[in-house]
Amino acid sequence: MPRSATSSVLFAFALFALALFALALSWPLDVHAQTVPPEGAEAVLSELSVTGSGERAGGPVVGYRATRSATAMRTDTALRDTPQSIQVVPREVLVDQQDVRLTDALTNVSNVQPGGTIQGRSDTYILRGFRTQTYAIDGLVLNPANAFQPAQRDLANVERVEVLKGPASVLYGQGDPGGLINIVTRQPTLAPSADVTVQGGSFGFRRVQGSVSGAIPSVEGLSARFSFGTQNEETFRDFGGPENSRHFFAPAFVWTPDPSTRVYLNAEFTRQHSQYDEGLIAFRGRVPLDNVRRFYGEPWSRYYGEANAITLLAEHDVNENLTLRQAINGQWGSFDLLATRATGVNAAGTTVTRRLTEGDSIYHSIDSRTEAVGRFVDPFGFRHTALAGFEIVDGYRHPYTTQGTATSVSFLNPIRGSVPQIGTLTLQSDLRQKLSLFGLYLQDQIEFFPGLQVVLGVRFDTADQLYFQRTPSTRTIPPEQNLTGVSPRVGLVWRPVEPLTLYGSYTTSFVPQTANVLNVASPPPETGEQVEVGARFDLIPDQLTVSAAAFGILRANVAASDPVNTGFSIITGEQRAQGFEADIAGEILPGWKIIGGIGYLDATVTKDSTVAVGNRLPAAPVFSASVWSTYQFQGGPLRGWGFGGGLTYVGERFGDITNTYKVGAYARLDAAVFYEIDPTWRFAVNGRNLTDRRYIEQPFNQFNNLPGAPLTVLASLTARY
Repeated sequence: MPRSATSSVLFAFALFALALFALALSWPLDVHAQTVPPEGAEAVLSELSVTGSGERAGGPVVGYRATRSATAMRTDTALRDTPQSIQVVPREVLVDQQDVRLTDALTNVSNVQPGGTIQGRSDTYILRGFRTQTYAIDGLVLNPANAFQPAQRDLANVERVEVLKGPASVLYGQGDPGGLINIVTRQPTLAPSADVTVQGGSFGFRRVQGSVSGAIPSVEGLSARFSFGTQNEETFRDFGGPENSRHFFAPAFVWTPDPSTRVYLNAEFTRQHSQYDEGLIAFRGRVPLDNVRRFYGEPWSRYYGEANAITLLAEHDVNENLTLRQAINGQWGSFDLLATRATGVNAAGTTVTRRLTEGDSIYHSIDSRTEAVGRFVDPFGFRHTALAGFEIVDGYRHPYTTQGTATSVSFLNPIRGSVPQIGTLTLQSDLRQKLSLFGLYLQDQIEFFPGLQVVLGVRFDTADQLYFQRTPSTRTIPPEQNLTGVSPRVGLVWRPVEPLTLYGSYTTSFVPQTANVLNVASPPPETGEQVEVGARFDLIPDQLTVSAAAFGILRANVAASDPVNTGFSIITGEQRAQGFEADIAGEILPGWKIIGGIGYLDATVTKDSTVAVGNRLPAAPVFSASVWSTYQFQGGPLRGWGFGGGLTYVGERFGDITNTYKVGAYARLDAAVFYEIDPTWRFAVNGRNLTDRRYIEQPFNQFNNLPGAPLTVLASLTARY
């Protein structure tokens, strides 16, 4: 369709959605429609369908099977009414697996792989073949100017981890085409409760985490929750220096001054000290695994990062037809590092050359989001849940890096002993990035009759970006980039029979370019398009659900190195990911729970000026699968005892976009045994990688390949009130 015709269609749809909102204020609400408190409220019913589980979007999940979410639609919607693949990992899974990394939680989701730790500093993930280095917390995406978060995510205050597959720009603005990870936090409760868990295990791992929640008596309707986590570990890597540590604190408050008004305040503060660890090095097409402890850095190499965020959300029900929301999120933080970094391996494969790197970075951002949700029935009898909103985001980061010489080390037997010569460091890069975005979005969930629904949505974005990287040879400040983007979404949900739901959707994404294109002030943004069809089927009603999806994603306007002008880029790249996936979650029999998924993925380069067409995208396996299942005795002398196990399989992957090396496939076996002494006490022992398999868990590039941990045992004791 020509661009002018597309714009006309989108403009017409925008007028249509605004007209629906006008009707919302004047047309009586259907007797079956419900006023929907947003995330965090005590009781919620769906705008489009009602289930008897009592679950609400963003709230606790009983067991392994979630039924509702607000991540995909930003309204409390049943998963079966969502025309896009979304998987939820509830807190009960995190507890049974004793997960301490976000990576551990995401292992339960199909076609999601860890994509690198940024040298032990943060986390990246491969979603449906495409790398993402950010995520959302309670529906608010982290600083858009950041290349990655300065600290690894703690799970102490996590209620559920949700993964929305495919582009999500219609509601979230800029984003990667593979999908969006949304971390939903634990909310305060008026009823008093508390829990604390002590963990200890292999490689010097020690952790204490806890949470306390309850009403604040001095203020009517005010409740608070305080969550914390602190851990230290030596890790299985041969650092030879201080331990890694992370400290996390998260206060949260909810105030309901009257039944129609809710105010939420959530804050998070993370401090991380860790070794700067690039992992293992690839050579001649593979990564040697004879010694997964091998470390090419120095004991004095260290990294410090801190991340802070505060979110204020206020919601008010104007009447039973209309709810208004206002969210303000502020983020700020920094990191600094001093480390040696590998720069090459000699032809004989005996020596690794290194450089000394010192760097620091600061960042901050503010995000303001204003929304209105209208619920009404139109003159034709169709039920609507219409969402309209606008978002203003202002992000900034300033990393500064210097470098110098460092001694070489042996490839197979690195002997440490280099002394940092700080006074000899010279400028490597001085980057300043400012990104301001304004987005206007409209969405309508239309139920024509029970079992047939349509979702229409569109977002209009404008962005101003300054991306200036000063190097010894580049000092000219480029002009500010200006861009606009339109992100439509169309979805259809059909339930031919009650246990089965079929759906189809078209979604899009965009990301402003940071590439430096010669004589082009505003290169076109990187875009993504997805077509997806899928199904959800309740194998056991209200207990066990299987979902499946087939999809195709096209990523366009990918920057590639300019073959003529060194130091510049050209916008020619195109990549495609297509595949199939299936997930299962729920309870097979009383006490027998299961969660897992299987994925097939064909992710390749389809157009590029420097990369060979047909190359596979890095860290994206063709086949992957995981399953985790537990059983707890419901009666008799073994009542309270339980056991579980899981298997994770990841196929072979290329480590870089040029496909110069591969990392092998692996299968990892995990297990657990636990005892609920009474409702107050829980004891568990978990084992990971029971076969002590050697494998690369997270390939990133030739010099950054993180091996998986050897056999690891973790014991935990939890007290609950």
